[in-house]
Amino acid sequence: MAGLYSFPARVGPAFRRFGLPFMRLVAGVTVLWYLWRQVGAVPFEDGLRAVTWHAVVAAVTLTALTTVCSAWRWRVVARALGVGIGLPAAVCAYYRSLFLNSVPVLPYVLAGVAGVAGCAALVVRGAARRGRSRLSRAAWAVSDDLRRGLLAREVWPQLTLTSVLVVAGHTATFVIAARVAGCTAPLGELVALLMVVQTAVVIPLSVGGWGLREGAAAWAFAAAGLGAATGVTVATLYAVLMLAAVAPGAGLLLGDAVRRRRSPGRSSELGLPDPAPQIFEAARG
Repeated sequence: MAGLYSFPARVGPAFRRFGLPFMRLVAGVTVLWYLWRQVGAVPFEDGLRAVTWHAVVAAVTLTALTTVCSAWRWRVVARALGVGIGLPAAVCAYYRSLFLNSVPVLPYVLAGVAGVAGCAALVVRGAARRGRSRLSRAAWAVSDDLRRGLLAREVWPQLTLTSVLVVAGHTATFVIAARVAGCTAPLGELVALLMVVQTAVVIPLSVGGWGLREGAAAWAFAAAGLGAATGVTVATLYAVLMLAAVAPGAGLLLGDAVRRRRSPGRSSELGLPDPAPQIFEAARG
């Protein structure tokens, strides 16, 4: 009987390690291939040729400002949970995550999670009032943490302000990409198109956003009467600008690798704990 369960037990971790990334790669490449069949390679080439130093500098500057705001928001949340994080360390960690994710769609994801968490807190709090079972006690604890932490008077205004600034920065970067690419659509229309594109990027069936981002932009711009080719050009230019903007994260990761290679085990010898597990453990708690 042991032989019957050993094969599936090995397949599960292997699929999670290789199967899911392969599926994401296939999905992203398939969308790009379909777009190439529909609009040709010219829109992609136009997006790459439209890159200018002015646009890169603007994207880098805006991303630096939004990264500081995001790190500050992270610091405020961590402090509300009882964990102290320095702002420079938070900024560096955020740059690393931005580079690894290759798209800065985190504000929209966090906004959705926060909304769902708020609604869930109200529901479970009502359920907690009707009984004192283990589930109701846990629900009451979650509700109390939200009220004393994220919804505290000295916390939520900072979270709201930084979130607005982060979304405004990413929106400005998309508008710059659209204008540089030659799109003259009104500002409000561009913002609406950005929401469609960013919603598609959240779906985990792409590689760094490539594929679904361009596909969603082609569909959205075509539906708005601006042309699918224009959407592909804008999305390609936007992706290149964002890759340049998050490049400092690559430098930080490279520096981490060099330090680990030069002094392996130095932190453990000096008795210095790794702050990352503490932060994630506190957030999970």
